[in-house]
Amino acid sequence: MQAKKRYLILLSAGASLALLFYLLIDLPPARNIRHERGGRKEQPWPHFSDPLPPLQPWDHADTEDYNVHTSPRQKRDGNTSVYKGKRCRMDSCFDHSLCQKNGFKVYVYPQQKGEKISESYQNILAAIEGSRFYTSDPGQACLFVLSLDTLDRDQLSPQYVHNLKAKIQNLPLWNEGRNHLIFNLYSGTWPDYTEELGFDIGQAMLAKASISSDTFRPNFDISIPLFSKDHPRTGGERGFLKYNTIPPFRKYMLDVVLLTTCKHGKDWQKHKDARCDRDNAEYDRYDYREMLHNSTFCLVPRGRRLGSFRFLEALQAACVPVMLSNGWELPFSEIIDWKTAAVIGDERLLLQIPTTVRSIHQDKILSLRQQTQLLWDAYFSSVEKIVLTTLEIIQDRVLEQGSRSSLMWNSHPGGLFALPQYSSYLGDFPFYYATLGIRPYPKFTAVIHAVSPLVSQSQPILKLLLSVAKSQYCDQIIVLWNCDKPLPAKHRWPATSVPVIVIEGENKVMSSRFLPYPSIMTDAVLSLDEDTVLSTTEVDFAFTVWQSFPERIVGYPARSHFWDSNKERWGYTSKWTNDYSMVLTGAAIYHRYYHFLYTHFLPVSLKTMVDQLANCEDILMNFLVSAVTKLPPIKVTQKKQYKETMMGQSSRASRWADPDHFAQRQTCMNKFASWFGAMPLVHSQMRLDPVLFKDQVSILRKKYRDIERL
Repeated sequence: MQAKKRYLILLSAGASLALLFYLLIDLPPARNIRHERGGRKEQPWPHFSDPLPPLQPWDHADTEDYNVHTSPRQKRDGNTSVYKGKRCRMDSCFDHSLCQKNGFKVYVYPQQKGEKISESYQNILAAIEGSRFYTSDPGQACLFVLSLDTLDRDQLSPQYVHNLKAKIQNLPLWNEGRNHLIFNLYSGTWPDYTEELGFDIGQAMLAKASISSDTFRPNFDISIPLFSKDHPRTGGERGFLKYNTIPPFRKYMLDVVLLTTCKHGKDWQKHKDARCDRDNAEYDRYDYREMLHNSTFCLVPRGRRLGSFRFLEALQAACVPVMLSNGWELPFSEIIDWKTAAVIGDERLLLQIPTTVRSIHQDKILSLRQQTQLLWDAYFSSVEKIVLTTLEIIQDRVLEQGSRSSLMWNSHPGGLFALPQYSSYLGDFPFYYATLGIRPYPKFTAVIHAVSPLVSQSQPILKLLLSVAKSQYCDQIIVLWNCDKPLPAKHRWPATSVPVIVIEGENKVMSSRFLPYPSIMTDAVLSLDEDTVLSTTEVDFAFTVWQSFPERIVGYPARSHFWDSNKERWGYTSKWTNDYSMVLTGAAIYHRYYHFLYTHFLPVSLKTMVDQLANCEDILMNFLVSAVTKLPPIKVTQKKQYKETMMGQSSRASRWADPDHFAQRQTCMNKFASWFGAMPLVHSQMRLDPVLFKDQVSILRKKYRDIERL
């Protein structure tokens, strides 16, 4: 009898093993949950049909509840507060008609009395209210954002907002969440850390950190990175890749250090065990930042939730992230091709990482590291950039015909500076000429800013107009009439070989010189003050230089900035020194796209300040271009007798005659730096001269011979 029982037990065990073996080799093919981008091959990591559930605490792994099998469908249905609108898409849960009249405008609910808001959520709301999308009128809004803090939905957190469900349902504009955007960094609580928010989001979009691919609603929700409360509100530090070193390896390549510490929370000593002292001592032996900045690849495993702070730390450090968090919908996956900046691993195949990393070529490693820096600077270095990227993604969905291409999002200068409303053709932007293998149009449009009445035929503006018109590269001349006097009669302007168009300035304000006038048809704009003195040769040489640097400002009058340590503020100087950081737009060439960016990207507050002071518009344009390019302008050689103002300090029309002019420019520098979140201007010591300039050869052999003449 006992032998029979043993036989039955062995037979059952054998049948179980056979069934298990059959199931393992007959797994269904993996379903690809992400869209292919540009036909690139997948990473050589195996794909599984189901993402792993969040890791469970070690002390609950043997409980009865943990071992009960729960299907993915049951798990999803359990999170009722998140998934009541799980089938929502832009065409079913978003009212596009709200965006048709006033464009893409965002309304933030007024803060309710007695409601506490975390510092991180205050930064998010401040970024929205400081953006060009913000409106204080809910009747003009296309998108609505709550003033109730939804970032931390961990019930054990002191930042947790109670009774949020009732508070949201009582909002007069809630409308079941339609056209609403909800931000969240932490969901669920110990021990499971599910994606439970504690309230029904209805038809609202979710901008969420650590969101899983199973719960993510494609082209509706947005995955954002997990960031700490210390993450900068604006600006942020640049990435740490200073030089494109080849080979691109650092001090550490395949060293894996596994450490832990008990120092979590303020009362960690009350709960420490016998291993804590030893673990803490081992942890303190290593300098985390030193290892991070000297590593080529960085493991980014999941934390309590799918995302962790290691992700942004690795990006900033130019350490290629090796993603080990199965099922995590990576931040901004809708627009970012993460295969160009990270290694997408599988946490179940940890031992394959060294082999996979070794197989990556040096050129590819350098490319990956460079891309981490582009993505960090463009989308992740501050709360403002994370928020603006979120809003731009939604705007692209709403304005489908004017949405950005993948190249715009994944190449310099990034999607935030490449506005698709300007053009749908990449060749119309100054950043993509090299990528497309094209050159800018070989002509320029001169825009002369006129503020003085035309009373004499010997005025500098008329001499300037004739000199510019003689340039072989001049397509047309636009005179922007910002003078209080009426427009001069047509016969008062000299006859030229190119068209001369006189336009009356809009409201006679300084910012009108940078409006995107439809009459500007060329890529290049030669911006001139009415009192500038330039010869035809100087104009030709400056334009020739610009054709090689179409994304930068190229010109003559240079200025510089410096940090005044005594006053703890930025200073502005016009002294002739060995470096510069600005080229004033009184005599400069730049791409016409910057007119569009100046008008539509910069906030009204900065442009209003410029118009009220009638000053600083040239500084603001330099700030903008340097913020976009991360490069300095280019100064070119000029004649010795060049003067920036022929009208003299005694002329009433000259802005330089105003004693407050210089002080105002100091104020502008600091105001602009505050809005950009950092100082974008870059110093340079480079000046470009013509070949053979000052060389001891015959003047007849020199192409730009007039530049040398006194």
